[in-house]
Amino acid sequence: MLVDNYKKVISDITSAARKVGRNPDNVKLIAVTKTVGAVEVQHAITLGIKDFGENRVQDAAEKVEQFPTVNWHFIGHLQSNKVKNVLPVYSLIHSLDRLSLADALQSRAESLDQDVNVFVQVNVSGELSKFGLPPAKLPAFLMKLYSYNRIKVSGLMTMAPFVDDPEDARPYFRYLRQLKDKHSKPGMELPELSMGMTNDFMIAVEEGATMVRIGSALFG
Repeated sequence: MLVDNYKKVISDITSAARKVGRNPDNVKLIAVTKTVGAVEVQHAITLGIKDFGENRVQDAAEKVEQFPTVNWHFIGHLQSNKVKNVLPVYSLIHSLDRLSLADALQSRAESLDQDVNVFVQVNVSGELSKFGLPPAKLPAFLMKLYSYNRIKVSGLMTMAPFVDDPEDARPYFRYLRQLKDKHSKPGMELPELSMGMTNDFMIAVEEGATMVRIGSALFG
């Protein structure tokens, strides 16, 4: 099942990218493994998947330890007191949304003498159930991050509302792309957009996603 699902996801990414004149190679698949175990991760690795996403530090610890050579992405809300468990294990954190977390990441990165790659999470929908910065606070937040020399901002991340028709998610993805274009500047270029999940990733790719976070479309 995973083989067929993987082929379908890659085909859909390719189709969506080519529809808007993008190179499909510029869209990275993050396989979200929060609902599956080590056997499924190993199978995904054999298919050539190199990037995996988890959203709970403790639940993922055994999997992450078992497969240290792949790229692990932390895609969930991160509590500051869990930072020590995330660095240096995860190669990219998708959910920086407050200065207290930036402080914790900076401190941990300094102690490890390494940089930490992050996405700034933006709550473009305004839903109270979602984490992330309000768009109006993004410029000031990015300016403050200039002083955190160990934090490297790769781009922006968002989660669109869950909708029956994926087309209804398009305005949220477009808005994040517009925020990226507006606030990119020398030293904070924001080259990446992490957006799109199983229900809406094709629309996200059409709107500029460079990383899509796919779980159930792969693993069922």
